[in-house]
Amino acid sequence: MSAQTRWLVSLTALVVLAGAPHRTIAQVEIQNNFKYNSGQDVQPIFEGWSKTSDGSFRFHFGYLNRNYVQALSIPVGPANSIEPGGPDRGQPTFFAVRTNRNMFTVTVPKDWGKKELVWTLTANGKTQKAFGWLQPEWEIDPAGGAASGGQTDKELLNNKAPTITVTAPSAVTLPSTLTLNATVTDDGIPKPRAPRKPAVGQETPPTLQGFPDAPVNVPQVAGIGRQPGGGAGRGQVRGPTVTWMIWRGPAGAEFEPRVSQVKDDKAQTTITFTTPGDYIIRGRASDRILSTDSDIKVTVAR
Repeated sequence: MSAQTRWLVSLTALVVLAGAPHRTIAQVEIQNNFKYNSGQDVQPIFEGWSKTSDGSFRFHFGYLNRNYVQALSIPVGPANSIEPGGPDRGQPTFFAVRTNRNMFTVTVPKDWGKKELVWTLTANGKTQKAFGWLQPEWEIDPAGGAASGGQTDKELLNNKAPTITVTAPSAVTLPSTLTLNATVTDDGIPKPRAPRKPAVGQETPPTLQGFPDAPVNVPQVAGIGRQPGGGAGRGQVRGPTVTWMIWRGPAGAEFEPRVSQVKDDKAQTTITFTTPGDYIIRGRASDRILSTDSDIKVTVAR
């Protein structure tokens, strides 16, 4: 095809697109703007791997629950398995809504080689898999990489993960709430950051123009079962925090607060349950670069 012919073909395609009715573009916008309360699947995600001091490897996983309201309880078994070595490799059985990154790791031996670790999840009748292997480009920087927050390399290399111990009563009867207490120690690295002010002119987030006023099928998102955030909000994190979450259990619960600031090595939250059953509650202490988990089992009776 000559250059002139290619130019004529491109021009013809441009004219066709320019003459397309506006409703076609609007239809595309609407089709891509659906949000689903329930009925969608959960996509397990392999996020990369990192080395340990003894030569073994950690495989890092998260997940995407494509629902905006429906949190899912999927017990360990055929519908929630990690192989080889499973089905239980410490994965969650409660799946909060939307994107949940860096949720857990699975350790594999130093002679792992080119084998794959496969996490299989079946939700709402749809099965998805995540495949983990030692792809060189997927190695995670243990010092935090771009997440260093401006600290020097020497500081980051000396950084140690915080330690955390969570205590709480082992049983509660509905409709009572439960108080969770965490004891956290940290080495002060990275240094606590001061609150950041928004750039001039960016105090109010901009809005998109030229799209439908509101997404189609917007749900009234319930508080129970929503995923804990990764921090206490932009400009508010001054040091270590503890993020609280349901790790395993029959339903979600409401934390107040969801993310606790550590003060004098202590952090606290209250949790309100709505469904009886056996739960594993996880407290995750983070210094913004490294984190450590502590789990506690609680039985909720009616």
